[in-house]
Amino acid sequence: MNRNDFTVYIVDDDQSVRDALGLMLSVRSYKTALFADAASFLDGYRPDWRGCLLLDLRMPGMDGLTLQQRLNESGCDMPVIVITGHGDVESARRAFRSRAVDFLEKPLDHKRLIASIEEAFARQSARSEIDAQDRHVARLLATLTPREHEVMER
Repeated sequence: MNRNDFTVYIVDDDQSVRDALGLMLSVRSYKTALFADAASFLDGYRPDWRGCLLLDLRMPGMDGLTLQQRLNESGCDMPVIVITGHGDVESARRAFRSRAVDFLEKPLDHKRLIASIEEAFARQSARSEIDAQDRHVARLLATLTPREHEVMER
């Protein structure tokens, strides 16, 4: 997959942060989608979305870590980058245990953010390749005769 196939999904309750991140990334040719809270992201989410999530840690309603956990439980494999103005070790630990790519504090270092996004895209691309290989193997296995299945199992 190529970078243009991916979108950066920004979930932050602060409109100025969403707008600034959206503009900064758009200028660098990233596709973006902006959401004001976790609920609006979940309402719009589609399993075929590819890219990464920039999740604010503290939001009214569902916080970023809870959204990350809920997505993991639903089988979503989109990489997550947690952003926060109020980071602590326990929050960072929870984020990384839930497979976050990075945990960045505001104000964001743009170079570090771009590097994290590129790493997230690389992870998403690798996951997509593995999924495609798995589907290919499943198609091949489906063409085997019962005898060939028996031989293969031995």
